[in-house]
Amino acid sequence: MSFDYTLKDLEEWNEKIEGLVKQTKLNYYPQEFEMIGYKDMLAYESYFGMPSSYPHWSFGKSYEKNSTTYKYNLSGLPYEMVINSDPCLAYLMKENTLLLQILTIAHVYGHNDFFKNNRLFKEGTRAASTVEMFKFHADTVRSFINDPSIGYEKVERILDAAHAIKFQTNRVIGAKRITDEVLKQRILENYKRDNKVHNNLDAYVKLEFPEINKIPLEPEDDLLYFIIKYGDIEEWEKSLLEIVRKETSYFIPQIETKIMNEGWASFWHYNLVKQLKLPDGLHLEFIKRHNDVIAPGQGSINPYFIGFKIFEDILKRYGMDKIFEVRAIERDESFLRKYLTKELCEELNLFEYAATNGKYVVKEVADDNGFKSIRNTLASSCGAGSIPVIRVAEMSQKDKTLILEHVYDGRELNSAYAEATLRYIYELWGHTVTLKTKRVGNQIRLICDAGNIIVKM
Repeated sequence: MSFDYTLKDLEEWNEKIEGLVKQTKLNYYPQEFEMIGYKDMLAYESYFGMPSSYPHWSFGKSYEKNSTTYKYNLSGLPYEMVINSDPCLAYLMKENTLLLQILTIAHVYGHNDFFKNNRLFKEGTRAASTVEMFKFHADTVRSFINDPSIGYEKVERILDAAHAIKFQTNRVIGAKRITDEVLKQRILENYKRDNKVHNNLDAYVKLEFPEINKIPLEPEDDLLYFIIKYGDIEEWEKSLLEIVRKETSYFIPQIETKIMNEGWASFWHYNLVKQLKLPDGLHLEFIKRHNDVIAPGQGSINPYFIGFKIFEDILKRYGMDKIFEVRAIERDESFLRKYLTKELCEELNLFEYAATNGKYVVKEVADDNGFKSIRNTLASSCGAGSIPVIRVAEMSQKDKTLILEHVYDGRELNSAYAEATLRYIYELWGHTVTLKTKRVGNQIRLICDAGNIIVKM
């Protein structure tokens, strides 16, 4: 296949773009680009862009799905893929036109700046050690697979279960964990101070606070952490769970800022490329490609479109300093709640629909009251908001029954998924697992024992 550009051409365009970037307030990691073919892009997409990852059948399944839909023109490929690392690594697909390469190079610098400066990434990830972490995890998992006493089937069993619950984690990124031991000590010290107790403290506390030895003392959001700490599992199994836990924590900021991140990158590729004084042929393609990127979704939300429009509106209303402030401190949920205005809802033609008697009907339109419902529904369902919150309420110290609770927000659990997930939790925990939730407004308990599910009112 012949291309309308050379590697030297791309280097020259990158120099021009980076020169413009340096004139802005963008603050980015050193940028590296790698040219790859579409088959490599399919593979990297399946592994979330990582050059190294542990083996698991889910990655192969993702590759087969992506390659099949691409083969039959049912889906396209990303123009680029960017890794939150220091230096920042981005892949450019060889099959793209020269203009697409120029646009995506500019787009990458927007992502790079967002990775380095948004608080979720600053507090939740370590960009300097990202690539090394994933490589170390891959080597560790392969060592377990090659261990004759463990092998692939045992590793797969643990990874399957861990993947099923990996997003049941603490969503307050950067928050420092307060262990039960620390909480217990605080309770003891506060009780001693408030009651001026000097002797027989344990006796007083057991009388006044019989729940002092409850595990956990407060509901635990991080299910994998709890299983690692209190589960009856082997050390290699704990290592696998910790690998999944750490890699999930790396991706949480990306999940929580999809609209902002893509909107920010689109905002900057548009404004940077406009300054390049492109030849007429490239300029026309730029307008088309940019419009393709930010085209409204048909029956769905295009994060590039929503994010781009909101950042443009913030710039218009508040100025350049404000968009950098927003980029630094917000996540998608707060971004939408604060800056998706009634006027934007009308301009973007947003509406809310719901299923009624088996049919979909428009529930809200962007009028004075309806826009608030549209905004709040979108904000509460974006990012990790679409994932139910399941946390550990208590562990029975008598028989190690694990009691979980669903933080009900009006949305019921999918029964099939809930029951399948409970079986995976039981696979890791090895003792009875109970989940408290609501169904049709009634409190119910799902009990998993030896893989069997019992539903109790």
